Amino acid sequence: METPTAAGFLSVKIGIISDTHGFLDEQVFHYFEPCEEIWHAGDWGSLAVYEQLAAFRPLRGVYGNIDGQDIRQHCPESQQFTIEGMRVWMIHIGGYPGRYAPPVRRRLEATPAPDLFVCGHSHILKVMSDRKHRNMLTINPGAAGRHGFHKVRTLVRMEVHDGKVRQMQAIELGPRTEPRAWEENA
Repeated sequence: METPTAAGFLSVKIGIISDTHGFLDEQVFHYFEPCEEIWHAGDWGSLAVYEQLAAFRPLRGVYGNIDGQDIRQHCPESQQFTIEGMRVWMIHIGGYPGRYAPPVRRRLEATPAPDLFVCGHSHILKVMSDRKHRNMLTINPGAAGRHGFHKVRTLVRMEVHDGKVRQMQAIELGPRTEPRAWEENA
């Protein structure tokens, strides 16, 4: 669902999340309430996370290195699409300008870069522009799950308007806390 703006252009509100590792904080639904789509950049950790997000909003996603066949049946390794005139490439293990994963670097050198590159894996929230590749915007929303070395769980919310990212917000969900043994076995 695209929202008409005052100028008559269409805009789409997007929520970006990654590295849930089987944990989906209820706050995600609050922060993604105004969003018309959700993008998950891999390491879902469970099919239940996929199903909850897919029931909430239209969903695009890629599988990550920890994801099994249940997720891989629903999500490709890499996804390219266009939304509101903006070309997007999403993959789990991607890197960032100057430090791309080798397959990503080779592809960026061989083909025209997209407008937006979305990845996960590092658990580090990072938004950077890549001057070498057409000022491609790179977004890693960090990790929204409880497993990993990150200290704060994060996600990103933004608007795509006339082929450009607008009103981007980095959102902190709170500190990462490892589940206690009794919680994992419940």
